[in-house]
Amino acid sequence: MPLMSRSRAGTLTYGDESQKRGPPGAVYTSKTLGSCRPEPWNGEVESARPLLGKDAACTRGQLPVPNPPPATAMSNWRKDHLGASSSEPLKVIIIGNGPSGICLSYLLSGYTPYVKPDSVHPHPLLHRKLTEVPGVSILDQDLSYLSEGLEGRCESPVALLFDALLRPDTDFGGNMESVLMWKHQKERAIPHVVLGRNLPGGAWHSIEGSMVTLSQGQWMGLPDLQVKDWMRRKRRGLRNSRATAGDIAHYYRDYVTKKGLGHNFVSGAVVTAVEWGTSEPSGSEVQSPRPLFQVSGFLTSKDQSQRPFSLCAHNVVLATGTSDSPTQLGIPGETLPFVYHELSALEAARRAGTVTPTSDPVLIIGAGLSAADAVLYARHYNIPVIHAFRRTVDDPGLVFNQLPKMLYPEYHKVHQMMREQSILSPSPYEGYRSLPEHQPLLFKEDHQAVFRDPKGLQKVFGISLVLVLIGSHPDLSFLPGAGADLAMDPNQPLSAKRNPIDVEPFTYQSTQQEGLYAVGPLAGDNFVRFVQGGALAVASSLLRKEARKPP
Repeated sequence: MPLMSRSRAGTLTYGDESQKRGPPGAVYTSKTLGSCRPEPWNGEVESARPLLGKDAACTRGQLPVPNPPPATAMSNWRKDHLGASSSEPLKVIIIGNGPSGICLSYLLSGYTPYVKPDSVHPHPLLHRKLTEVPGVSILDQDLSYLSEGLEGRCESPVALLFDALLRPDTDFGGNMESVLMWKHQKERAIPHVVLGRNLPGGAWHSIEGSMVTLSQGQWMGLPDLQVKDWMRRKRRGLRNSRATAGDIAHYYRDYVTKKGLGHNFVSGAVVTAVEWGTSEPSGSEVQSPRPLFQVSGFLTSKDQSQRPFSLCAHNVVLATGTSDSPTQLGIPGETLPFVYHELSALEAARRAGTVTPTSDPVLIIGAGLSAADAVLYARHYNIPVIHAFRRTVDDPGLVFNQLPKMLYPEYHKVHQMMREQSILSPSPYEGYRSLPEHQPLLFKEDHQAVFRDPKGLQKVFGISLVLVLIGSHPDLSFLPGAGADLAMDPNQPLSAKRNPIDVEPFTYQSTQQEGLYAVGPLAGDNFVRFVQGGALAVASSLLRKEARKPP
């Protein structure tokens, strides 16, 4: 019987606007893919094939060398996963190479957590449970039993458990070392591949490098390599206990290298389709049919050419995060060339001289942290700003009202500016004007933005550039029906914060499709410190599947 799915109510919300559903897909009817008989890779790149029918071969020999990663990394990957001696599909394909995918790859590579002998956990109930089976890996224990009774800043019991083991007293301001020790047991490794658009670290490589992380630096780390230790070796320092996005992106990329995971990672990979059915037992085997997934897409080379690939696997893990598709306003003029949906556009415009202290203001729309980051960036370079948002300044739902002032003084400074420098109440903040409760209506080709104010009157502002920063949503267009049927409420848009993929709480396997897993924001875990619990649950589930396989 499936485990009870978990509620995600009460998750901290960052965005300013509600998320919208992407283009609806056709209703998908599952069909049998047939046996999956790989052919040895012959060095040639073939065209991607459509969904394979019964008795068609699903070859793993179609993956061309991308750039990045280096040729040596791809050579190792071909050697490990495309060898002629293997007659089975891949065990696992992980789609997404951010913190969730990296952590899962670490666990699937044979790195196994054990409780340190003589360690004392500050949580008495958890400590008692940990001492009941000494010498048994956490991956082999009952995660439901261990996580029972834990409370914290996350709704996922496994996420709370793994966080408590890695950072035992962090929520109480302590810095107690992890109670876990790690053993590299190669015999426990499960072959897998991690597909990602960017370098390992995912979307962190797309964030302006000088931006400071919301979470404390120590919470951004992955197992067995603390951020503070890595930064000390790099002769870097934390800012008010927080790190820059550039440092964190470098840390994740370095983590993959230091832990020897690089041969599992393929960068520049864009997945365009994931389809599934069941495989038929071969020969005289008497066993239940297993799920079989076909993952298709293309790799982008250094010359920007695209080369197709097609892979088969018995398990697929969705770890793509939520930053793929920025939320749109849906108003006329939003596609004009001076309207952007990512903060990096402001940095590029400043470097190109498109926006300067003497140019027309930059219009920033949104009241979340991304919009605040844009305001801070513009203010740092004395670029004039008009800041518009649909809520009132004192709306309790604003993220600024949920952050401690001592830890996040820069965000509270933006909030103060939003309150004191509105169009109705001028104040000393030269070069900044806020427009609370203003609804954007359209953007004109002559660089004018039209708004409706709280009284229903229209107002027009001349602007140099527009940044629409009102959140983002996952792009799951590669799934049948864009993944809508996998959500907790299939009748509502899939949203990381409001309607994530429905997964079993102690395996993170989809409640709708065996062999399909989701981790990170797709499963409702929105902080790096908590996404690692999902990776633990998936690794534990996959190891149990391997143990149940007949000899």
